[in-house]
Amino acid sequence: MASNSNDVQQPEPLALHILFFPYIAPGHLIPAADMAALFASRGVKCTILTTPVNAAVIRSAVDRANDAAAATRGPAGGGALAIQISTVPFPDVGLPPGVESATGISPGTDDVDRLMEAHRLLREPFGRFLADHRPDAVVADSFYEWAADAAAEHGVPRLTFLGASLFARACVDSLLRHNPFELAPDDDDDPDAVASLPALPHRVEFRRGQVMDPRKNRLEWEHHQAVNAADQRSYGEVFNSFADLEPDYVDHYRTTLGRRVWLVGPLAYHAGSRMAPGAPDAETCLRWLDEKPGGSVVYVSFGTLSRLAAAELRELARGLQLSGKNFVWVLRGGASSGSEEEEEEDASPWMPGGFAELIAVGGRGLVLRSWAPQRLILNHSAVGGFLTHCGWNSVLEAVGAGVPLVTWPRHADQFCNEKLVVEVHGIGVGVGAGDYDSNILDKRREVIGGEKIAEAIGRVMGDGEEAGAIRRKAKELGGKARSAAEEGGSSYEDVGNLISELMSRRRSVGA
Repeated sequence: MASNSNDVQQPEPLALHILFFPYIAPGHLIPAADMAALFASRGVKCTILTTPVNAAVIRSAVDRANDAAAATRGPAGGGALAIQISTVPFPDVGLPPGVESATGISPGTDDVDRLMEAHRLLREPFGRFLADHRPDAVVADSFYEWAADAAAEHGVPRLTFLGASLFARACVDSLLRHNPFELAPDDDDDPDAVASLPALPHRVEFRRGQVMDPRKNRLEWEHHQAVNAADQRSYGEVFNSFADLEPDYVDHYRTTLGRRVWLVGPLAYHAGSRMAPGAPDAETCLRWLDEKPGGSVVYVSFGTLSRLAAAELRELARGLQLSGKNFVWVLRGGASSGSEEEEEEDASPWMPGGFAELIAVGGRGLVLRSWAPQRLILNHSAVGGFLTHCGWNSVLEAVGAGVPLVTWPRHADQFCNEKLVVEVHGIGVGVGAGDYDSNILDKRREVIGGEKIAEAIGRVMGDGEEAGAIRRKAKELGGKARSAAEEGGSSYEDVGNLISELMSRRRSVGA
């Protein structure tokens, strides 16, 4: 009997191929690697394109994701795919050997301009990769605004990703459209004057000193204009967020602004199986936390780029003293407290009297001067608060862990993130930061006193009614964050919808 041609088994289509092209800074690289792991776990071929030094930042996380993927694949294949890292040489722009990101750049120096030139020169190897490999889509960082046109030249849809919240991006969009400084006199430099951002779902007001001012940094303003315009002409935007965190702004983006968005976060909890200590100090920290009562520790970290002046370090140390709480403080550089180098650290000019005793072996404080396993720390039962610069990755990791925040924003989108945390969700308390800085300029800041810092910690971790309400809201939001990432959750569904749309596009283009 002749077989029907429809019964002939058709070859399985090749896996969808997505290229990830993150900005060369840890706060951009790490969530991009987490996103690649997420899509790879759903059967997508994922490649991360970066430079050698930046590849080292994500190498261990990618290796762990690939090991986990290999364990899920059966003899016939299928399931999660391995992530590939493809490297291109860092452009020779006169930076010191091994400096390939903002982490090695001093503010206010010529190296800032050299780094920006390197970013522009990455366009050529990016285009070459698209020509050689023809991925089905590219998730390119918004800071590479030229990537929109470069991808279009090769017929590859460009999805943008910046690692910021929808709320923050909507605030920047409003700021650029309705420049509140435009009608202000040139000599009106009052940082406490109100800057209103109209046409948003909520009434949003900042102190002028908390937002980008084109009169002080025209180049940064023009850069954000270029980024916003490039994002609007891209295929769509991917956000490390979830629907219950900023529902009004999902609708604002899709309906009011007419922009296509997919929410795929919180990525840290999609990637939860890869939370590994990875450093000797990490093991020390986790053992130290095991000995502390539940909710008794405030975790302090300002990310990889924020720099605190000596006066700020001193007041932060005083605040931790005055708070009476146990603390883990990630202070970049050197060795952790309790080491043989501690006597040298005791002599630090910024260290207030009595602080050395707090971080001595057996004290109520632990200072880490190397990489810290932030996800593991925030998910430890001993941690009851997080004093943070409000970088979006840190905010999301705290939200997912159900940990309230003490907010001390420094630059970029961090003041917007503080507003979302404190005013919209009520899961944190601010210390009163008011100085916006691009983190490229070398700028003096107002020094926040230790008393204010201690007061904010107490309002989050104390026994009063306010602290109880903050903790309750943080736990509730944490449950919603984890649910969004699970099968059937809003972010899980958005990932599937994006994969399906890109597959449909590939079929239509190939038809």
